[in-house]
Amino acid sequence: MQIEILKSKIHRVKITEANLHYIGSITIDEDLMEAANIIENEKVQVLDIDNGERLETYVIKGTRGSGMICMNGPAARRISVGDTVIVISYALVDFEEAKKFKPSIIFPKEDNSL
Repeated sequence: MQIEILKSKIHRVKITEANLHYIGSITIDEDLMEAANIIENEKVQVLDIDNGERLETYVIKGTRGSGMICMNGPAARRISVGDTVIVISYALVDFEEAKKFKPSIIFPKEDNSL
């Protein structure tokens, strides 16, 4: 049996940009992606602490060291620049393996740096 568990979490980062006319996704600073063990095109859930919005999208690699967290496409209407969000990804894992699995969780500074 497999279960879905928390794989990665970027806890409390600020949205720095919004691009309504982009094709869709969330752009994340490559340093943050690596620290949280998230890869490009991975499906993530974005939770907006300021307005309670929750959405799913995929990740695009942003400029390393920039602190960039950009909502693209329709999501830019639901999550605004300046909002604080949590970015989460999950994985399907064998039940017994899940008992030992340790997710990658990071807590960036207020400026989205590590």
